[in-house]
Amino acid sequence: MSLPRRAILRSFLFAMGAGAGLARAADASKASTEPPDAAELTRFFRAVQLDDAKTVQSMIGATVNANQLNPLGGEPGLVLALREDAMRVMQVFLDHPGTNLETRAVNGNTALMMAAFKRNREAVEKLLAKGAKVNQPGWTALHYAAAAGDDEIVKRLLERGAKIDALSPPRSGAYTPLMMAAREGKDGTALLLIAQGAKASLKNSEGLTAEQLAERAGKTRVAQAIRGAAR
Repeated sequence: MSLPRRAILRSFLFAMGAGAGLARAADASKASTEPPDAAELTRFFRAVQLDDAKTVQSMIGATVNANQLNPLGGEPGLVLALREDAMRVMQVFLDHPGTNLETRAVNGNTALMMAAFKRNREAVEKLLAKGAKVNQPGWTALHYAAAAGDDEIVKRLLERGAKIDALSPPRSGAYTPLMMAAREGKDGTALLLIAQGAKASLKNSEGLTAEQLAERAGKTRVAQAIRGAAR
């Protein structure tokens, strides 16, 4: 809520006789802006890992910011919840108005990327429904879905406009999703991507194509599939 709207709402509630309740809310809001101590952070992120929705619900936005990074792993709570398959806690984050779906872990992972990597189709659908971004510079959810070999998530992301030949950062190899599928031995996913228009001729920062990456990784079947599909 923007500051002008908040000021208007404050005036309205006081006028309706809700000043005491608003004052309590203001105190809670003020408290949530104060840095939590180490013990609170430990308790919060432990609750996230254990899928303890009740504890997370009581602390999120009150004592711990919804987008706070875990000091131990550098992940925001939503990304951690998805990594740990904590679906009840994931829903708490999605329902909380202060959660930023695009908050990145220190390694660059977003919630949608983690959901794709974990092959969590339910989470992918919920994140997309909430407006999670499919495309961003560098690694994308499509890279992760391709590496995991989840064709349904790959199709869903492509339906939502995922860039099929998106490149990972040059320092990490400049991989396309097709290259990731090839390197990980996901021949079905590789063929799906080619059928959807992925360019098998593209090369990564080492000058290797998806077929060559598959060969180097010992994924002969994938290399043969790409070779045949690219003719």
